[in-house]
Amino acid sequence: MLARRIPSILPDLSFEEALEITKIHSIAGILKPNTPIITTRPFRSPHHTISATSLVGGGRIPKPGEISLAHYGVLFLDELPEFNQHTLEVLRGPLEDNFITISRINSSLTYPCNFMFVASMNPCPCGYYGSLDKECICTSQAISKYMGKISGPLLDRIDIQIEVSSVRYKKLESDETVENSEQIKKRVNQARTIQRDRYQKEKIFSNSALTPKLIEKYCKLNKESKTLLETAFNKLGLSARAYGRILKVARTIADLDSSENIQKAHIAEAIQYRSLDKKYWKN
Repeated sequence: MLARRIPSILPDLSFEEALEITKIHSIAGILKPNTPIITTRPFRSPHHTISATSLVGGGRIPKPGEISLAHYGVLFLDELPEFNQHTLEVLRGPLEDNFITISRINSSLTYPCNFMFVASMNPCPCGYYGSLDKECICTSQAISKYMGKISGPLLDRIDIQIEVSSVRYKKLESDETVENSEQIKKRVNQARTIQRDRYQKEKIFSNSALTPKLIEKYCKLNKESKTLLETAFNKLGLSARAYGRILKVARTIADLDSSENIQKAHIAEAIQYRSLDKKYWKN
């Protein structure tokens, strides 16, 4: 349910983005007759039995796969460890490059796939490993095998990792006022406007597109933030890729906070989103 709500809080589509999405869906042959142009961000949620070819694209006559159909939208993989491990591993390149090239004897086709990758999973086969409410009945070998289906390099490409605990009855009955999607989207659009203004000379539109050189230019840290990030880098054993992604997430958190500079609190929050894998994949 949470994953399906994500498109409702993403920034509004630009005309150029809508045109790209429409072209891809038209090439795939799934554009509806009465839809001349797609105006909403795609949400793709393939079943765990999907093949690598269907996921990234290909076939005798190469067509866009799910990752391209999710271009400028969301690709959601529910119960991530249930997917074939090889199928998951082919995501590593597209997540890094934002395009996929399909080569055949007589031709080579390149499709864009700049999507938000969202996944969910249980911590073990029974679902209660680490739970405070119910005892896990899985063996350590079963847990290790289950978690081992998700490789370190794939985890390293996931910027935000959040553990969601079970919902209490009192929470369901609560009449507490919370933000709706419209309110959240307004803040997201404001942050995207800040980013577009900042990068208008760089030919990019968001923090996610920052290159290492641009990270140095736009993600400058004060002394306190540098010390915190260095400590986390050494303690958590982060990679160079994780370092860059933490800075980009921190820059986004700062934009949502309408802060011109990245503060220590923004770095701390971004680091927190990278630490879950050390709890469940520590071996």
